[in-house]
Amino acid sequence: VIPVFDEQDSIQAFIPKLIEFLAARGPDFEVIAVDDGSRDETLKVLKQLGMRYPDRLRVAHHLINRDNGASLRTGLRLARGDIAVTMDADGQHAPEDIPRLLELIPPYDLVVASRTEAYPGIWYRNLANGFYNRFASWLTRAEIKDLTSGFRAMRRSVVSHFLPLFPNGFSAPTTTTMAFLKAGYNVAFVPVHVGQRTHGQSKIRPWEDGARFLMVILRMIMLYDPLRIFLPLGLALFGLGLLSWAAGV
Repeated sequence: VIPVFDEQDSIQAFIPKLIEFLAARGPDFEVIAVDDGSRDETLKVLKQLGMRYPDRLRVAHHLINRDNGASLRTGLRLARGDIAVTMDADGQHAPEDIPRLLELIPPYDLVVASRTEAYPGIWYRNLANGFYNRFASWLTRAEIKDLTSGFRAMRRSVVSHFLPLFPNGFSAPTTTTMAFLKAGYNVAFVPVHVGQRTHGQSKIRPWEDGARFLMVILRMIMLYDPLRIFLPLGLALFGLGLLSWAAGV
């Protein structure tokens, strides 16, 4: 499943590369590209690729831009396989890494391709991702190596239960990671090399989407384990009350 928004240049090379790699490994796959109301020639390019690979590529289209999470939701609902893989369309993810994720299902239900320390991202985004990973790890009591990676493989029957929780923005990977962990499913992280974007610019808005990441983390914990938040908060307020009482005496 590939969400696509204004990626007319990158998909011309990436989608054929992906399909040809998967076809060389066997016939049992499908690629679903979801155009999210692109303003450029993305939909036209996807339709041309669909005619080139009629038995491999399925194209869905949003009439208006509904954002990354909505595109993933559409693609996962259309998917027919037992295992769903999500990837970005910007060329950062290598198709050659897909088998490394698939070979771990089972026993795992979700396998995330985690970016290594050599990931060439912008420094402040790397810093923010490190904070999200540590904060989410503390809340879930599990080591989360890459909370926001969009490259992941998962059992479709499991993720289907969580689709109503998907926000429209870039927080869908955060939602799946937190939901799988707190619902008791098995989650693994596989380190992969992630390259630079081949074309265009990232659609992530650091401040707005960063706030959404935090809200999703807190929402998932309050849904499955509210005491993890409210117990420390309650103890802190109780301690402040005692200090206030002692100071008043």
